[in-house]
Amino acid sequence: MHIMEGFLPLPHALAWTAASAPALLWGTVKLKQRLAAAPQERMLLGVATAFAFVLSALKLPSLTGSSSHPTGVGLGALLFGPLAMVPVAFVVLTFQALLLAHGGLTTLGANLFSMGIAGPGIAYLAFRLLRRLGLAPAVFAAAALGNLTTYVVTALQLALAFPDATGGVFAAFIKFAGIFALTQVPLALVEGMLTVVIVNALQRFNAEELRLLPLGQARESN
Repeated sequence: MHIMEGFLPLPHALAWTAASAPALLWGTVKLKQRLAAAPQERMLLGVATAFAFVLSALKLPSLTGSSSHPTGVGLGALLFGPLAMVPVAFVVLTFQALLLAHGGLTTLGANLFSMGIAGPGIAYLAFRLLRRLGLAPAVFAAAALGNLTTYVVTALQLALAFPDATGGVFAAFIKFAGIFALTQVPLALVEGMLTVVIVNALQRFNAEELRLLPLGQARESN
């Protein structure tokens, strides 16, 4: 779901950059404040960043100009909240664009909106709504839905940029989303299961650090 360099028309690229910029600035300020108040969280933030970087770098060709892959941002959203994942995703996407030719700088705003804002936001909301079902089901659903949200937003971004000649944006969205679904739905399910495994490991080895985070607080309230 990284849209490649130069694929979006310039007005669309600039519009998505403008839409993502406020969340990036706000998230960066809040994350700095959080780490200053709780420096012990830096290690877990590093784990969340590495998880997102590795998973989202595992791309599968899906559609000309784009790709399907896990996102990994659901884990960070559950640990630190969705706002913290905006600067994390920005770093991940920037390094991937520069070092791996995965995504691009002109499409960074669009990719950040889908993977760093929409995906983590829905993942966190889903977890909050479903946590009464138990930690593992809520984590699985949150990670999978965060991934699927990213793909839906990317399909919409492409549909807005390249509407169908006869059916317009809606027809283009159905076309893009349908092609993405072949690879993205299985990847979302796999990411959900993998995120549950990582959370279980963190509970075993980092229980004290988790206690003060949203994920740990939700577990204690169940």
